[in-house]
Amino acid sequence: MKNYKLTIQYDGTDFAGWQIQSNAPTIQQHIIDAAEILLKEKINLIGSGRTDTGVHAFGQVANFRTGLEIDSYKFVNSLNALLPGSISIINMEQVDESFHARFDATKRSYLYFITSAKSPFYNKYSYKYNRIGNEEIDALNKLSRHFIGTHDFTSMSRKESDVKNRNSTIFNIHWRKGNHVTTFYVEANRFLHGMVRTLVGTLLYTVDNSLNEKYLDEVLNAKDRTAAAESVPSKGLFLYKVRY
Repeated sequence: MKNYKLTIQYDGTDFAGWQIQSNAPTIQQHIIDAAEILLKEKINLIGSGRTDTGVHAFGQVANFRTGLEIDSYKFVNSLNALLPGSISIINMEQVDESFHARFDATKRSYLYFITSAKSPFYNKYSYKYNRIGNEEIDALNKLSRHFIGTHDFTSMSRKESDVKNRNSTIFNIHWRKGNHVTTFYVEANRFLHGMVRTLVGTLLYTVDNSLNEKYLDEVLNAKDRTAAAESVPSKGLFLYKVRY
């Protein structure tokens, strides 16, 4: 069997996330449907991880196996012709048969965009929030460093019965302020359902209310989603890169 790795970009606005659902449009389903038309066989498309409803991706990774020899260049062009404009395959390559997009990933990173100005160009892809100045950026970066390392993020994730371990190791986390757009970056070995948006919301809440690291420790130690702040909207979140 031959194993093919796809790198995918998508606008998640009109989708119920990456993973196939029985009653809602998803990115995974669209790609499978288009690929099976071309291959004339069923495939199992394995994603590096789920993205939630409304979340976007610059660099989602997936793989599938087939007995067919595929011309990657022609296949990508044909696949993109069948996919909606909101989904694009930006690269395809044959990889070792053992490669698994989810289990072989060592690091995943996300970007979250916040804008301080009303703009028709930012509206779909950022959270409008105008209370971040230079002083707040310094405070957000200081607080964010408190999460570097391995922690139990139960308080910052939705309840999932199939997830037994809620520990994640954060390698890099920081904020950067531009003229109108503030960017949050986080890189970890894994992310729980809803974790990034809750992390952003909790950090903003901490600064807004002049709280400190002690409050963040209380949130983590509670191991209860109600202890953390409200999540920020999904439209500002992008899966940035998956590393292997």
